[in-house]
Amino acid sequence: MAPASIAAYEAAIMRITITKGQADDGIAGIRDDGSRFATRFPKKGPLPHDAVHLFVEQELGLRGAFWGMVAGGYHPEEIAAIAHAAGHASASRAQVPQAHIVELLQAERIVECFEADLWSGGKGDPALLIAVAATACADSFVPLPTFGPADVAAVRDQIRGFSARWLPAAPGHGETIEWREGD
Repeated sequence: MAPASIAAYEAAIMRITITKGQADDGIAGIRDDGSRFATRFPKKGPLPHDAVHLFVEQELGLRGAFWGMVAGGYHPEEIAAIAHAAGHASASRAQVPQAHIVELLQAERIVECFEADLWSGGKGDPALLIAVAATACADSFVPLPTFGPADVAAVRDQIRGFSARWLPAAPGHGETIEWREGD
């Protein structure tokens, strides 16, 4: 599938369900055009990585990142290959990425910071989280998107609310979240 324009991502609305599993979790969704997607992904920590993506991307308005690309028609499993082909900066092949994956890389770096923050209780200095995110983005050759302490607090609040429901839940529990334009 060819990269969609950022405008296509901005217009997308979808409903996403993340389902807790034993060894892995599932995501399934329906886009505003009625098309559907579903996949499984391994556990990386106490919360699903893709849920943290959703909170970060919604709060920071990163419409061209993972969930915006899924809303625009990509299957979640396609996105890693797209990033790799477009110059995803990694330790072994650091390079300036193509423009259509800049927000994807920004989101990934910031999500990693919030996951580390989660492991430390989610109460650290917001300025430190932002500084670490700035370094991570620079190492991936992308600018840090504008965000401040209020945005950090908003993402943390979403993570806390999700955690309160997710962590005590048994396998099979599902959380449904809407991805909406302008959120």
